[in-house]
Amino acid sequence: MAELLRALRAAATALAFAAALAGCAVTQPKPPEVDLPATPAPTAAQLALLERWWLAFGDPALVALVDEALASNLDVASAFARVELARAQVLLAQSYLYPYGNLVVGASRSRISGVGSTPLPAGTPLVSNNLSVGIELGYELDLWGKYRSGTLAARNELAASRYFRESVRAAVAADVASAYFRLRAADAELRLLEDTLKSREDTVRLQRDRFDGGIVGEYDLRQAEAERSAVVANIARARQGIGLLEGALATLAGRPPREVYAPIVARAGPSGPMLSVPELPADLPSGLMERRPDIRRAEALLAASELRVQQARAAYYPSISLTAAYGSESAALADLFTSPASVWRFGAALLQPLIGLKGIEANVQSSEAIRDQAIVGYRQTVQTAFREVHDALVVHRTAREILVAESARRDQLASALEVANLRYDAGRTSFLEVLDAQRQLLSAETQRIAAARDTQIAIVSFARALGGGWEPATLADAMP
Repeated sequence: MAELLRALRAAATALAFAAALAGCAVTQPKPPEVDLPATPAPTAAQLALLERWWLAFGDPALVALVDEALASNLDVASAFARVELARAQVLLAQSYLYPYGNLVVGASRSRISGVGSTPLPAGTPLVSNNLSVGIELGYELDLWGKYRSGTLAARNELAASRYFRESVRAAVAADVASAYFRLRAADAELRLLEDTLKSREDTVRLQRDRFDGGIVGEYDLRQAEAERSAVVANIARARQGIGLLEGALATLAGRPPREVYAPIVARAGPSGPMLSVPELPADLPSGLMERRPDIRRAEALLAASELRVQQARAAYYPSISLTAAYGSESAALADLFTSPASVWRFGAALLQPLIGLKGIEANVQSSEAIRDQAIVGYRQTVQTAFREVHDALVVHRTAREILVAESARRDQLASALEVANLRYDAGRTSFLEVLDAQRQLLSAETQRIAAARDTQIAIVSFARALGGGWEPATLADAMP
């Protein structure tokens, strides 16, 4: 037993020396430098504004839909499963950093031949038993950082999976809001068309009475009927769009198939502020986009790929393994746990690859190619993010101007229709002028609704481009 203790102390000393040699060899890689525009750092108030930007619309139905989607959306659920898989991979990678131990229990029974060139001593049993019980320990010294690189790479991959989950959550929130505003716009358009249909039916009745009285010809009557039919067709299209959007929202919300087949989507009533659009502060810095989860994910994947290269290169160097065993071995169960039956073993082994170097080289080159792809992917992600911010800023700045202009155009065409009706009633113009004024007014009212929708969606795109819709504080344990 004393010899075993001395051997274990020597092994512990060697292990501590090896750890001191390689303790600081593996560090977190830094992302490559990217030429970014100078932007001010975001404030805490600006970050809080973007984390749940959908609250700024003051629409409880929208808030309820987004919360439902974030809790039940299937893409979000799949992203959560990916996080759990990455977490398990971290635990697996960490397991190689520690010694392993096994309890070994064995029993065997054997018979030797009694016939041979050398006679057996008298009384030698031909059948014998062998019983053993013991503990085996083993540990591979991580002198070159192979397992520490793998562990840090796995932790970066776990962080990337968490950032991916947050990217999905942010995208789902934006998709729900965009679909909701399209649905609100479709509802408003349907109400407009239904009101217009009543007006067109009144016009058809009036023209029929005039036709029957010989005041107008058949051409005016048929034109009025054609305009009514056009509105009926547009009503059908609006109802079709509403049905498709309701199905899309039910799917985004993660509802069961029965509710997707017959969706019921709550929204603000007709008196809701369809044309009321909130304003985001004009001084929001584009530097907010640097917190976007997709950029953080690309950075984590790049770091993981660099660490995988280090892990692959470590295979060129020798590996040193320490093993130890202690237990008892006896032919009889009664003697198994007695002192004379104790056995122990301690050893060390060095393994240096010789012939398989081509395979190691191929693995290194493969890891380097993946690393190079990750560098390009990181640069592309940053480039795409800045383009999205640029586009969102352009749309956000002009959408409200379009809404104001379309609202003014609608009011002007409403006045023009009144004038056309007066001129027609006075016999100073044909019915075609009235029809043209009606068409233009309907188009202007439709465009005003579309402009309000686009302004709301522009705010959604702007908030999403700046990295809104997720809370970085929830990922405090994500980064290595």
